[in-house]
Amino acid sequence: MTTTPATDAEGSGAHPRFADALSDSGLGDLLGRVRRFPDATRTAAEAAAAIGCELSQICKSLIFAADGVPVLVLMDGASRVDVELVRRELGAAKVTRADAGVVRETTGYAIGGVPPFGHRTRTRVLADRALLTHDEVWAAAGNPHAVFPMAPEVLVERAGATLVDVRERTA
Repeated sequence: MTTTPATDAEGSGAHPRFADALSDSGLGDLLGRVRRFPDATRTAAEAAAAIGCELSQICKSLIFAADGVPVLVLMDGASRVDVELVRRELGAAKVTRADAGVVRETTGYAIGGVPPFGHRTRTRVLADRALLTHDEVWAAAGNPHAVFPMAPEVLVERAGATLVDVRERTA
């Protein structure tokens, strides 16, 4: 699969809001590393196949509602979020997956393209520790066709995330 080379904010393939977030935080050099694919990389499996990396090297940005308040969970692509663990971590009565409207309203991005930071509103962020098992992870760059690489420690810090253990355990 071919990718479009990225050289600046306009040509990077990153969503303009996300490109601005990278530039504003001193990470503008990452725009040159954004990879844009002709086919969507909406799911972790699609992204891993397009990039040629392990599924667990994909950082999923998932929005949940904890007692009706949006929260972002960053999870490796090979794992699923254990909603009960998120509920306990947040001390919430109920945690559910947010619908597409809430995701767009909260982040400014559509499902399948939500980056780990650079959102429309400030949201509490949890990051599963499994992300830290890699030297580099790939995350959406604001649209379903573009991804960018980043050291997971930097990604967690930039997202303002709290490190937690919230992935489902296989029996």
